[in-house]
Amino acid sequence: MIHGTGLDRDGCFLREGALDRVSAPFAPVVAALGDRLGARFGPGRLHSGYLYGSVPRGTAIPGVSDLDVLLALWDGPTDADRAAARAVEEHLDASFPQVNGVGILLFGVGRLLSAPERYDLGWFVACLCTPLSGPDLAGRLPRYRPTSRLARETNGGLHHALPGLRAQAAAATTEAERTRLTRAVARRLVRTGFTLVMPRWGGWTSDLTESAEVFGRYYPAHAEQMRTTARAARTPAAYPELLDALLQDLAPWLADEYLAVHGAKTPRP
Repeated sequence: MIHGTGLDRDGCFLREGALDRVSAPFAPVVAALGDRLGARFGPGRLHSGYLYGSVPRGTAIPGVSDLDVLLALWDGPTDADRAAARAVEEHLDASFPQVNGVGILLFGVGRLLSAPERYDLGWFVACLCTPLSGPDLAGRLPRYRPTSRLARETNGGLHHALPGLRAQAAAATTEAERTRLTRAVARRLVRTGFTLVMPRWGGWTSDLTESAEVFGRYYPAHAEQMRTTARAARTPAAYPELLDALLQDLAPWLADEYLAVHGAKTPRP
């Protein structure tokens, strides 16, 4: 059977990143990250560390791309853990101009392996995260296919998020705030649009341009709108008026269509 991109011959997700794909400009950043994590989080706190996003995929652009990190802690993150993560973020961001920001997510191992997160955070770690240090949690998680269940549990919460996103847009008064929010909203909508059609397409991609094109094959009436959204996700400052239009038009339609096709994301405890 022939499957779409990003899957193996059995139709299961291939892990999309690898340390040997990290390009030369970002190699020193990743090395420094490992050193800083070791200094800030001892083995009694840190179970394992992971990269995700463009850096481990090998598509990062110096001066444009950020560094995305997930840390699995032995138990839930504390205020001290969050302060340590911020210190690492600030040090790397100040030391390496090739990264446009550093973001570190913190989760306890129990949550990452829990049944409610099996098709959300669990899938994220197993398929979209690249092991950096410690034992890889993917070995304790199932193999994943691009199913409706996966679509529902990863991106089926847009209808719940919309009021909060609109409130954030209303509260964003500076150009910088609106630019950051435009980028975040645009990225979320493109990814939600892609996972809406992912089971029908039968594959996976993290590329926003390809995601928009795949979506457009199934919803041609919204294809150009999604292409514009993908462009805004990369260069949000070029689309200063788009945020309100997205939240008033594309987002509510997409939320309703997602509910109709895949249903609502299961509430978390």
